[in-house]
Amino acid sequence: MRLVLLFLYLPCLAEAACRQALAFGLDVSGSVDAAEYRMQLDGLAVALNSDAVQDVLFIQPDAPIEILVYEWSGPDDQTIVLPWTPIVTDDDLADITATLRSHPRVPASTMTALGSAMLTGFGFLKERSGCWKRTLDISGDGQANTGPQPQDISTAQLPTGVTVNALVIGSGNLRGDDERFADIKELSSYFRTNVIRGSGSFVEVALGFENYAAAMERKLLRELSSLVVGQNTAD
Repeated sequence: MRLVLLFLYLPCLAEAACRQALAFGLDVSGSVDAAEYRMQLDGLAVALNSDAVQDVLFIQPDAPIEILVYEWSGPDDQTIVLPWTPIVTDDDLADITATLRSHPRVPASTMTALGSAMLTGFGFLKERSGCWKRTLDISGDGQANTGPQPQDISTAQLPTGVTVNALVIGSGNLRGDDERFADIKELSSYFRTNVIRGSGSFVEVALGFENYAAAMERKLLRELSSLVVGQNTAD
């Protein structure tokens, strides 16, 4: 069954540049092997191309969704995969899909600097202060082990109006479902307590990288299915 979404567009917002800016931060630290790396990029492409997500993406082409994708690992290892790109037409989505599917892995630190990844995402979203809604999507399969800790990032460092959501990825190498569920429960709790921020923020879960595409689709539908209308404050 396809999702039916209703949006209320106020006349004062009719000329806005974009209705939502989404910055995706993908974990490429040492715990992510080559196969998992591809599952993550390809999974994002699959989710963006699902019928239900496309229904939302193309609902108002005069105020499109804009996305940016970057990879993160160590404190100084953040690589832009896709710069800010509005999704207005099928061709735009096809170009984004091709970029995600063809992007080669760039050598980077094996460490997990989750706090640095968040601060990098904040910087990107400050570039889109005119959008009606701004969201940082952090994917990760482990806790921070270097750089600033997520819990030490102050409220003042979060750009006004930005929401931080997380997609937590469980280990596919644990033996038995009980261990996998215990692992993802602990990691989800860590992200829920220390990472997500802002109104309506949430954690989505993928039991392993093989479940990444389905989890990303669920997260996108939840993020895009409502519009938070408020006064824009430039940062």
